[in-house]
Amino acid sequence: MRNAVKLVMAASVVALFSTAIVPTIAVAGDAEDGKAIAFNRTKGNCLACHAIEGGSLPGNIGPPLVHMKDRFPDKAKLREQIADATRNNPNTIMPPFGKLDILTPDELTKVVDYIYSL
Repeated sequence: MRNAVKLVMAASVVALFSTAIVPTIAVAGDAEDGKAIAFNRTKGNCLACHAIEGGSLPGNIGPPLVHMKDRFPDKAKLREQIADATRNNPNTIMPPFGKLDILTPDELTKVVDYIYSL
């Protein structure tokens, strides 16, 4: 039990210092607009289901939006997922933001740029 506590404490210290060393990357251009759309509770509303760094009151229905370049090395696949997640999973509860015109093509591009920056 003591070793488990030490391991958790060591991991916490590493996480603390690793976040302090890594500079915060400012979101620019379309990605900044995409963040506003993603956080907008009447438009993208990504926070209803996903935890996103900097967002308040996130949901936990969907996975946290982190390391998105690792999860979606092909940005076009991320766009497809946001535009119509039912293509990959017909039983998903994620709204098809593009298919139902919840987001315009321009808004979709901005949201994808933002999510891809996470």
